[in-house]
Amino acid sequence: MSSDRTDLAHLSPGGRLVPAAIFALSVSALAAALIAQYGFGLAPCQLCIWQRWPYAAAALFGFAAALGPFSRPARMTLVAATGLAFATGAGIAGYHAGVEYGWWAGLPGCSGDALSPDVSVDDLQAALSGQDRVVPCDEPAFVFAGLSMAGWNFVLSLLLTAGTFWALVTRRAG
Repeated sequence: MSSDRTDLAHLSPGGRLVPAAIFALSVSALAAALIAQYGFGLAPCQLCIWQRWPYAAAALFGFAAALGPFSRPARMTLVAATGLAFATGAGIAGYHAGVEYGWWAGLPGCSGDALSPDVSVDDLQAALSGQDRVVPCDEPAFVFAGLSMAGWNFVLSLLLTAGTFWALVTRRAG
């Protein structure tokens, strides 16, 4: 009888709790970004948009692991993939925060510098008319407690990476 319980352990709610939490946290982070954009008018730069992709990937992996008909090892693999997505997000957010704080240069065309040598007359006319407005990556849209949104995303992504891998190491995920 005990072997039957062990065989069915992967169907227990606890085996799906971590993936469900990953899904919920990822969707919440994406919702916060969209609320900041559409609710508060904080236009995202290119790096801000890139920071959303790891959350979208983690949400998909978390959803699949929480509700999919996968074995425990497969669910743990999906949870590991979410950890890698969060780590990727931390890298993007850390890079973006460094650009905002002036620690290194940002992406070409992401600084909002309209007078760079690579800008054509058509680019200047489009910028003046409000078309194709480039949101600068080196100017934080919002700062709270000394950290920009990218800085807070870096902290959150690191915490989610650590939490995900802690769940894997202690075999609480999957």
